[in-house]
Amino acid sequence: MPNTIVMLHGAFAGSWCFDGWQPWFQDRGWQTLTLDLPHHGGRITDESPTALATMGLQDYADDVAGQIATLPEKPVLIGHSMGGLIAQILAARDLCGAAVLLTPAPAWGALPSSHREIGVALNLFNAGTFWSQALEPVYEIAREDSLKQFSEAEARRIFERCGPESGRALFEMIFWMFDVRRGSYVNAVNVDCPLLVIGATDDLVVSSGTARKTAEKYPHVSTYLEFEGFGHMLLLEPGWKRIAEACLEWIEGLADTPRRDVAAD
Repeated sequence: MPNTIVMLHGAFAGSWCFDGWQPWFQDRGWQTLTLDLPHHGGRITDESPTALATMGLQDYADDVAGQIATLPEKPVLIGHSMGGLIAQILAARDLCGAAVLLTPAPAWGALPSSHREIGVALNLFNAGTFWSQALEPVYEIAREDSLKQFSEAEARRIFERCGPESGRALFEMIFWMFDVRRGSYVNAVNVDCPLLVIGATDDLVVSSGTARKTAEKYPHVSTYLEFEGFGHMLLLEPGWKRIAEACLEWIEGLADTPRRDVAAD
């Protein structure tokens, strides 16, 4: 079983999302690595707004693949939201030993499961040709969709750490049916490592129904858990240690779980 965990953040965010998770897992004997995607978090530069507009999901996955290639073993990936989709892409490339998907953005082919998810998608059109831009986060939207579980002061504090996101990557995730490059496509047949998919009952961005669809995409290797009362930013919300404990229990149980033989299916 791997003993390294690599943590992948979601859209508009950075590795700071795992500021609590990284030391928590380290205290329990795990080697951990938190990554900033290109032009996110600690990797924002003067060129980032222009460069970010050209980045797609496969570009993000390539960058992460290059960083984890230096590790002595295939790690366990923990990906949140868009990071959960990147983790699926990397799992299909056989680059991880297992993956935990926290309220993951779904791969190509999954339709929204709630009217609120459709509303989140339609908000993007307020930015015009968003697919060719680096989009700045909007507090009012974030407050209503992903930061609803926090006090006003805490929501403001979290939002101040957020940064721009690639409109192209958002387009590939949300409007996959119009993406001729199929940037969010994952061939489920190629995913043979164990997956833990976690949904949240109060998530307005990736509903629990959509999270469940992700688990159903990989029926031979996935486990699905759902947490009551959590929203989209469950990794920062009060009580997040309950979720971390469930992840740790699942990861440590992998020692007795054989990998699936794809050729036998």
